[in-house]
Amino acid sequence: MNFQNKILTGVLCLLFAAWAKVDMTMEESVEVYLGDSAGIPCQYVFSEQPRAFMIQWFVRNPSSSSRERIYYGDNAQQIVDDGTDFTGRITVSNIGDKEGVLLTIQDVQLTDEREFFCQVNGMAAGNGEGKTHLRVFDPPMAPVIEGVHAGISVTNELPSRIASCEARNGFPRPNITWYRGISPLTPTHGQINVVILVTRESSGFYTVQSELQYKVAKEDKDVLFSCEVSYYVPGAVRTAESKGINITVHYPTTVVELWKESPQGLVKEGDTVEIRCQGDGNPPPPFTFNRQQASDDTLVLREVTRGDSGVYQCRSLDLDTYEEVMGDVQLIVHYLDPALVVPKDSEIMFKGESLTATCNALSSLETFTVWFKNGLQVGTGHMLFLQDATYDTAGEYVCEVTVPSLPGLHTSGSVHIIVQGAPQMKDADREVEMEEGAGKWMNLSCEAHAHPLPTISWTVTGSQSWREVLTSATEHSTISLVSIKVTSDITAFCNATNEMGTEAKTFSISASKPPCHILTPWKKSEGNGVIIVVVIICVLLLAVLGSVLYFLHKKGKIPCGRSGKQEITKENPNKDGIVVEMKTDTKAEEAVLLKGVNGDKNGPNDQVTMNMKAIR
Repeated sequence: MNFQNKILTGVLCLLFAAWAKVDMTMEESVEVYLGDSAGIPCQYVFSEQPRAFMIQWFVRNPSSSSRERIYYGDNAQQIVDDGTDFTGRITVSNIGDKEGVLLTIQDVQLTDEREFFCQVNGMAAGNGEGKTHLRVFDPPMAPVIEGVHAGISVTNELPSRIASCEARNGFPRPNITWYRGISPLTPTHGQINVVILVTRESSGFYTVQSELQYKVAKEDKDVLFSCEVSYYVPGAVRTAESKGINITVHYPTTVVELWKESPQGLVKEGDTVEIRCQGDGNPPPPFTFNRQQASDDTLVLREVTRGDSGVYQCRSLDLDTYEEVMGDVQLIVHYLDPALVVPKDSEIMFKGESLTATCNALSSLETFTVWFKNGLQVGTGHMLFLQDATYDTAGEYVCEVTVPSLPGLHTSGSVHIIVQGAPQMKDADREVEMEEGAGKWMNLSCEAHAHPLPTISWTVTGSQSWREVLTSATEHSTISLVSIKVTSDITAFCNATNEMGTEAKTFSISASKPPCHILTPWKKSEGNGVIIVVVIICVLLLAVLGSVLYFLHKKGKIPCGRSGKQEITKENPNKDGIVVEMKTDTKAEEAVLLKGVNGDKNGPNDQVTMNMKAIR
């Protein structure tokens, strides 16, 4: 009976254990940056509350499929296993109010990327196990791109290496994508090849190198090529792009252009002309010109003439295709010949005649002509009309010919006009009347215009003291200057004579006596004594005049106004000055002021007024 009870009890225990179970919940993977802390949760639920249970953490060995325990814990103790890669870096704690634990790994390393197992043993309450894959991430360095320095020809039959790109020290392995402009490049047979080299460093990081082989075309000469690295981070994928590079593309010349580089605008004789040739190939092929040898791609023509006008051609020979391409340009050298003036040099005209002068200059462009005389404009156009010539018509006429559309072209010519005739003087038809003080010298001048140049002679009546002080001649006139002493009335005759006739001019000079002036401006050299003498004489004259007036008054010859009375107001007389003032009872009529040599002024207190009746 006891044996049967034991058997029954064992069977019941087995049946109960088979019925009891544990529900495990764990994340498929946990992602973390290198060097950070990682937390791996392990949640469990018993179908029947156990009296005791234990938890163990295992990690799969990367070199084999075996597992290694790193933690053990139960109701009584918690132990971190010694001698593992995680010793000293892991802790296990409860998960808040939920049934479960959290495995925390400090300072995650690349070698920590493994499978972690959480095992729960509840004895009769059941057992359970779950796993989580820990993933570690570290972004690579920025991509570095390097292009090929040599030129790449479009005539290459196979794709050519044009650039390489490198992304260093990333985990997990990064990927590289090539771009032409903004368009990604995918390998294409015969057009695009991408060679990838992956290196696993001793530190566990990945370095990826990618080489782009590309069949270039002419259109690629201005395109930027770049590479982009893509890499994983916790919960996302990120990218980093390199700088863009330009490659040197060699392609044959298909078009040649030829143009005048300098000077800008129209070309005139004497200019230095540069003609430049340029093709659309790269590198530029050698050029040849049809007229002269050139340096590289530029033909220099120095001091060009009209003979240099014509068509210039430039040829290029492509060394890849051996095809010849040609361009051309038309060069026109403009000119302006020296001005031809008719009459030439000089021309003699008689007074009253008319003349037409012409000025012509042969030019490749339209010209404009202006005539000048003495710097003043006297006409426009290639013809100049001179009518009714006078001596004022004589002189040099300059014609200036310019090209309005090309200011650098200009020329000039001249003609000298000589007007021939009898002498002519200003105011010769009337007598010139003049007046001068007796005893003084007087200058007379006479100018006569004529061709041939006249001679001037003088005839003077009324004075024996005269002399010709100057005679000068210009191209068209003669000038004579005489100095005459005026002793009496004088008549002077100026006679101009040449082989064409005679002209005379008369000067009539009246001699006059100088008046007495109280205040006369004297030259300093005559001295103050002369001034004193004149002042004394004038004072005496005034004294005599006053006496005469007083005498006539006494005789009744001079009326004295309504009152019949006059007053004489006398300044205080002294040796230096006398003042005599005559005035009526109602209003002053006249005052005469004489100042002495010293010019002293008398004060008002020195004035004395007396009735003329009291003077005897």
